[in-house]
Amino acid sequence: MTQIPDPTLNAQAYDGTTSKRLLAWLIDTVIIIALSCLVVVLTAFVGALFWVLLYAVIGFAYRTLTIAGGSATWGMRAMGIELRDAYGEPLDTGQALAHTAGYTLSMSFPILQVVSVIMMLTNDRGQGLSDAVLGTVMVNR
Repeated sequence: MTQIPDPTLNAQAYDGTTSKRLLAWLIDTVIIIALSCLVVVLTAFVGALFWVLLYAVIGFAYRTLTIAGGSATWGMRAMGIELRDAYGEPLDTGQALAHTAGYTLSMSFPILQVVSVIMMLTNDRGQGLSDAVLGTVMVNR
């Protein structure tokens, strides 16, 4: 059984992950918007009537599937970061689903997102709210 890197002994594992996370989020947002626009076109623009729901469902599926498939979204991969569980292992499908649910919940309530960002900026592992609850960390590949 392995463990997540110790931030004191292995600081490079966490170096810059918070800012990389922001850039990864921006990349992922562009991807999700592009996928949502494609679905709108494929539904003869009927999907535009349900844009918020469509975006939320596609975003949830995208995050869950990409994290389950490689412990990182495409944006995270582009930034050279990945999620690890409390044992230092890549996230499995259930963990990816739980992490995405936590992310979605925090994005649904701005105060939770503010708390999450403050947590990322102030703790030595850069963990957000859902990371702290699940015991996950974002580390450099």
